Amino acid sequence: MEERSLNLDDFLSRFQLLRPQPSRAALNARQAAVLVPIVRRPEPGLLLTQRSARLRKHPGQVAFPGGAVDSSDASLIAAALREAQEEVAIPPESVEIIGMLPPVDSVTGFQVTPVLGVIPPNLHYHASEDEVASVFEMPLAEALRLGRYHPLDIHRRGNSHRVWLSWYQHYFVWGMTAGIIRELALQVGLKP
Repeated sequence: MEERSLNLDDFLSRFQLLRPQPSRAALNARQAAVLVPIVRRPEPGLLLTQRSARLRKHPGQVAFPGGAVDSSDASLIAAALREAQEEVAIPPESVEIIGMLPPVDSVTGFQVTPVLGVIPPNLHYHASEDEVASVFEMPLAEALRLGRYHPLDIHRRGNSHRVWLSWYQHYFVWGMTAGIIRELALQVGLKP
């Protein structure tokens, strides 16, 4: 398999030239936001977490730091930054916000907005023991390789929808997280 290289400047210019367009109206009313942290390196990384197995919702799943918008949050961006600080100790002032992807409906009834931000490579992550089992980095070029995502059509309550599945090392990346990464790959115009 051919190894792909993707530098941050190339990624940023692709993302900013091809601004995300809403693909459809989100159905859920409750708002949430996740931070999609891109680590500034010569070959950038994508920071992900594995949720604690003790959590009631989505235990053990790979996710981006994020959660529900609180009344104290001034915006979706503020919510994503607050959650990233609470979950993995990313200081909000260290995040360079570069944009957002269209919101996605979650199975738990939230409209989730992915907020993209670039973070420095030298941050010391400290996972919240209550929420996060581990923090790991995936090379951005690998994360955005469309061929790594495999579709699975699920039928639930008379509705059919597609989820995406992938593995990275020993992490199973699927559902909304895989869908957001795949949407980002499509957004920046990368080919399978």
